[in-house]
Amino acid sequence: MESPILQPVIALVLWSLVMWAWLYATRIPAIQAAKLPMEPTMTSADLAAALPPSVRWKADNYNHLMEQPTLFYATALVLAVAGQGDGLNAALAWGYVGLRVVHSLVQATVNVIMVRFLIFMVASLVLLALAVRAALGVF
Repeated sequence: MESPILQPVIALVLWSLVMWAWLYATRIPAIQAAKLPMEPTMTSADLAAALPPSVRWKADNYNHLMEQPTLFYATALVLAVAGQGDGLNAALAWGYVGLRVVHSLVQATVNVIMVRFLIFMVASLVLLALAVRAALGVF
């Protein structure tokens, strides 16, 4: 199946893996620098408390990329299967991916919460538009 909407789907998957690599590229050296004992009794909260915020931001963003984007993946795949993964739908999908990349960069670097929130809200509205278009196409 060929559908232009599959390109932004894979782009967001690849971006998620970039964030995964970035989180470990910063987390492992931070753990080593803090000389943290990696004991089985250590919780994720213990680890988070011991790491600098700028290190945690990357992991937080990676976690965010495992949340709402799952709705994007499902919606985009429905549109692809329904033969509606081109034109405006593909453009909206690319818009969503672009906004998620910008959201990641803001969160992973400066983490200005109101800027992040604004980007997240715009991305959510783009996803809503895509989901409504998918609903109109399949119902």
